Amino acid sequence: MPLAYLCRKIGNTQIFMDTGQCVPVTVLQADSNTVVQKKTVDKDGYSALQLGFAERRASRTNRARAGHFSKAGVPAKQFLGECRLSEQELEAFEVGQEIKFDVFEVGQKVDVTGTSKGRGTAGVIKRHNFSIKRRTHGTHENTRHGGAIGAGSYPGRVLKGGRMPGRMGNEKVTARNLEVVRVDADAGLLYVKGAVPGHRNGVVRIRPTTKADL
Repeated sequence: MPLAYLCRKIGNTQIFMDTGQCVPVTVLQADSNTVVQKKTVDKDGYSALQLGFAERRASRTNRARAGHFSKAGVPAKQFLGECRLSEQELEAFEVGQEIKFDVFEVGQKVDVTGTSKGRGTAGVIKRHNFSIKRRTHGTHENTRHGGAIGAGSYPGRVLKGGRMPGRMGNEKVTARNLEVVRVDADAGLLYVKGAVPGHRNGVVRIRPTTKADL
């Protein structure tokens, strides 16, 4: 399984290629990830690699986290993330090892996972792209309502799973098959073509794609 790298979303911009083509990109701040813990099948029931991202002040770290980082011999980190790896792949890493973002190269296809922006409680027009009812011929306050949700005499109840108003956004979203357009090693930035889930300064996970377009 591919390694999931932790990055911070900076924002969106556009860059011009050598051919003159204008490409919309998302800029990711790709600081080095630190191996904090190796989880094995014998001890934890599964094999995975725990990575730490972004420095955190010791005064802002609780005692449990501080002891966890001290045991690993690494500075306190602001974010922790796990990625599943096989036992054979796990042998290539050691606790305290720094993983640079040079594992990615220009032209590579990647998957980016993040938490989408929370939109709060939304109606069916915004949440599910329903059509607005016509505002003539007797229609009053219900122009943005969803309409009937139940059947007639059979089955005589509201079926589960219908598209209704409710909480919108703030969910785990994965954008697949995005292309790495530029790798700026000096500034520690990755430029990925297209949009990436989440808000500015949000933490995302980037890894080589697991389901390439055929």
